[in-house]
Amino acid sequence: MIIREIRPEEREAYNAAVQHPLQTWEWGDFRKTTGVSVARLGVFEGNTLKKGFQITFHPIPLFGQNVGYFPKGEMPDGNQLAALKELAGQHNALFIKLEPNIAQKVGTPSAHAHIHKFLTENGAQPGRALFTKYSFLLDLTPTEEKLFENLKSKTRYNVNLAAKKGVQIFENTSLEGIEQYLDILKETTNRQGFYAHNETYFKNMFENLQGTGMMRIFNAVYQGKILVSWIMFMHNGVLYYPYGASRRENRDVMASNLMMWEMIKFGKAQGCSHFDMWGSLGPEPDKKSSWYGFHRFKEGYGGDLVEFLGTYDLVTNPSMYGMFRLVDNLRWKWLRLKAKLHI
Repeated sequence: MIIREIRPEEREAYNAAVQHPLQTWEWGDFRKTTGVSVARLGVFEGNTLKKGFQITFHPIPLFGQNVGYFPKGEMPDGNQLAALKELAGQHNALFIKLEPNIAQKVGTPSAHAHIHKFLTENGAQPGRALFTKYSFLLDLTPTEEKLFENLKSKTRYNVNLAAKKGVQIFENTSLEGIEQYLDILKETTNRQGFYAHNETYFKNMFENLQGTGMMRIFNAVYQGKILVSWIMFMHNGVLYYPYGASRRENRDVMASNLMMWEMIKFGKAQGCSHFDMWGSLGPEPDKKSSWYGFHRFKEGYGGDLVEFLGTYDLVTNPSMYGMFRLVDNLRWKWLRLKAKLHI
């Protein structure tokens, strides 16, 4: 096995080798527009690319160093971890945050403890998560009839109600579609008070992903007005629901319920084997959590609740890393206090 940087002419092979949209070449190019640097490594057997690793590097204010981020990638072995440490040194990175795309159904015997041992023995420490540890993963291989049958009874009722009320789902993967999404997102964030990326972020995303088939935009329309707008990702046989926005009005027509069902049908029609709903609470969800409504909504569609391996920081400078974690913990405490006080 040879580990080296990926060359531009290997772009197509690289995209075929990586599992997740956030590891694709186009996503890396998009992230460059946000001011971060991007590095790509490949694991080759002879001339054949077997694995790809895409890491973004972000400056740490006041530290004069960077932090690397390797989201939703393959699980690296010992040699690959060594290559990542070397890459961190080349980019003056204090550590590389790893969030492997490894998940198991909740309630089944897990190998996560074994992987945890391997990572900690090779210089990694549990880190602050950027991705949620849980998600609902729906197998799209059963028939459409069986998939609908597997919906919870209340969810089936809401899907049928939306269709009966005349809600319709349309694709609009275009600059106009992004503008429509952003218009509804502004209303959603103002209403629910959660963080969202700015307009430039989404427009740059669309500019870099358009034409690839990876990013699709859908609207749920009722009486000529868009009530719900979703951005979907699709890569190597898996459909993802990363971004959604909805209006407060006409919530009684259950437009979001029909949207999710139509996305299941869309993914199946596109030949996807699975639908990753991109984040949820755990097996004993807190009903007071601001995420509980999203969790319950997604739960209604019959997917398996899966637990990802989690977040690990591959540390290259232990003493500086300890100082960074101390400062970072204080920062997060201040942000939580600020949110409570509405400063």
